[in-house]
Amino acid sequence: MKRSWGVLFPGILLTALLVTLFIGGGEFANAAANKGADNTACKLNSPTGAAKHVISIQFDNVHFTRDNPNVPSDLEQMPNLLNFIKNNGTLLSNYHTPLIAHTADDILTSLTGLYGQHHGVSVANSYRYFNPDGTTSSTPSFTYWTAPVSSAANAPYNMITAPNTNTPAPWVSYTRAGCNVGSVATANTVLENINTDIPTVFGANSPEAAEVKSNSGQAYSDFVGIGIHCAQNDALCSSANNGKADVLPNEPGGYTGFQGLFGHKYVAPQISPSGPLLDLNGQVIQDSKQHIGFPGFDGMSAAVSLSYVAAMQEHNVPVTYAYISDAHDPHGNDPHNGAYGPGEAGYVKTLKSYDDAFGKFFARLQKDGINASNTIFDFSADENDHFAGGPPTPANCDGVTVPCTYQQVGEVNGNLTGLLATQQNITTPFTVHADSAPTIYLQGNPSRQDPTTRNFARALGNLTATNPYTGQNEKITNYLADPVEMNFLHMVTADPTRTPTLTMFAKPDYYLYAGAPNCNQPCIQVESGYAWNHGDLAPDINTTWLGLVGPGVRHLGVDHSVWADQTDLRPTLMSLLGLKDDYTSDGRALFEVFTDKALPQQVRSNKAFYIRLGQLYKQINAPVGQLALLTVNISTQALESNSANDQTYNTLENELSSITTLRDTLAHQIHNILDAATFGNSAHVHVGAAVQQQDPFKQGQQLFKKAQQLR
Repeated sequence: MKRSWGVLFPGILLTALLVTLFIGGGEFANAAANKGADNTACKLNSPTGAAKHVISIQFDNVHFTRDNPNVPSDLEQMPNLLNFIKNNGTLLSNYHTPLIAHTADDILTSLTGLYGQHHGVSVANSYRYFNPDGTTSSTPSFTYWTAPVSSAANAPYNMITAPNTNTPAPWVSYTRAGCNVGSVATANTVLENINTDIPTVFGANSPEAAEVKSNSGQAYSDFVGIGIHCAQNDALCSSANNGKADVLPNEPGGYTGFQGLFGHKYVAPQISPSGPLLDLNGQVIQDSKQHIGFPGFDGMSAAVSLSYVAAMQEHNVPVTYAYISDAHDPHGNDPHNGAYGPGEAGYVKTLKSYDDAFGKFFARLQKDGINASNTIFDFSADENDHFAGGPPTPANCDGVTVPCTYQQVGEVNGNLTGLLATQQNITTPFTVHADSAPTIYLQGNPSRQDPTTRNFARALGNLTATNPYTGQNEKITNYLADPVEMNFLHMVTADPTRTPTLTMFAKPDYYLYAGAPNCNQPCIQVESGYAWNHGDLAPDINTTWLGLVGPGVRHLGVDHSVWADQTDLRPTLMSLLGLKDDYTSDGRALFEVFTDKALPQQVRSNKAFYIRLGQLYKQINAPVGQLALLTVNISTQALESNSANDQTYNTLENELSSITTLRDTLAHQIHNILDAATFGNSAHVHVGAAVQQQDPFKQGQQLFKKAQQLR
């Protein structure tokens, strides 16, 4: 199936993009050494010298673009935040997710600058893995950073970057620079559960583990969701304050002498010493059952999350990362039945409360002397969503002055097992990670070329359904990928047991699961409890936004032209702060939004060249970049084919493998140049010279041409 290039990349047609990237050249200069950080106090070594704080806010599914043309978008309904970004920095509206586009994968990619291939969680918010007997088990994507996949002996880490190697932690660059780092419900940097994470951090025989047995509800509020990772030997995380060793067993360069506070029970006395921590509305922070402490991830409204951030910043925690839960689902004691549609009264009310909270937050920070002149702020959403629902009533409602109501709202649930059996006569046993982009695991883990796998893939491509919202009979599948294409999309991790047999990217109205092997109960029906689909490969899901404010950030307002994805946030922050990770990210610093003074010296002398090189890098390497959109179409063509001796499949898959090898080589070479220019890594300068001689722009053009010829 063909895809419109102009849809995922507004205003950028492929031809224009290639002309921009492949014309012109530039000179390579010697890299300037990056200054080291002082470990005795928080030293953010920013090029401007002004950055003293970092505040990173990650929303769950909050949109910059409108889901209904008459209803102001989520950010438009939060003018306190939107205007803060527009008036003090840059909002990038052409910012993209990795695949699978779900909360865990997206946030972990933003935190680390790594795709799932390199941080270990490419399928979310849970995933399956093959057992030795060919069956599968499920595990959550959300666990503490060092937690294993299961309690089995020698189970691999959930966060895995190489075989038996835990992914480097994103707080280390800060703590080594002497900065305490606060985590407010931020994925996998805090305890995520009371089952595996408490034994991992506190020990199986600890008082905290005993509390889980005696009062699990209070234990959850006490220990999950909130944490501080302290600089080496910092008193805030001392044993007297219930600090525990911040253990990172595989951190490059080692990581000893660092401690952390894990849980509201131990953090709150340090950031709210005069009494219980209050949200920005003056209410004691507690869950719906009156357990004082962390209110649950769905309870992280703006008033709650931002209160933690402000209190941490006021109490010697100058770097804070925080999560804010979505606004389009009812939370807490909200009696609404099912998900909200755009402009419904409850949705609008929540956004108004979020806007009020940001107004109070910025005013409080200003009184504390924390503002755009001395703080790097970043705001983003994990992914966008696709709204599955009918039209609103009245048709011209705007939500703000005229509330919208909906007769029908909800994702289109599809029983894959029943559809395959009744439409395609396929009864092969399989398990699935249910999603709009379901990952499928055939029992026994047959190879991709096994006849069972090939027949199953063809059958997936032929499934049809009548869409309840349009009344049209349509193919359910948009794209298919097996491990060859998943490797191109950076979805194959260092743990081979996690690699699915197939990934199906469905039309985004659909949510597909494994049910009964028949359709005695309808195999297609609307589920009103959920209406906002993500995970999929679709423009309205994969295109989100990023706001940057602070020293070194240009004041561009809203920018639609810079194409970026979530791996780019990490190197951008590190460069703006004068820090460097102990690993190499998959992203690139977004020089387009840097002031001249903030640009690294080598980039400053040839800015246009490095920007063009970075743009080429994204389009050949990003999972939803231009090259990936070509290859996923080729993959779908291959998997749906049924030629003699499977010649079409074998030929196209071999070509995809070749393209992946060529892409990986070129992307690695380009990234080394960008990394050397950004962080002054002189060890890579000779690589840059070699790539200059080979002309990366010409190689990129040839790579696109090779893929286009297979369409």
